[in-house]
Amino acid sequence: MILGPLFMIFLLALLVAAVVLLARWAGGPWPGTYPPHHMPPARTPLDILKERFARGEIDKEEFEQRRRVLGD
Repeated sequence: MILGPLFMIFLLALLVAAVVLLARWAGGPWPGTYPPHHMPPARTPLDILKERFARGEIDKEEFEQRRRVLGD
């Protein structure tokens, strides 16, 4: 008599767990579980050089000289 209600609670919990797992599987991966596919492009040495020139860290002569060394 005591096992009947306990068995019903167990079956209900099993059914709820199965529905939750099925919903998670059908919904695909959760956001943040995989790395994003749209990674920003890596900065090139020329990009860094342009940023340094824009910030005023190097003057025009040094910029042109280093740009020639980079081959662009």
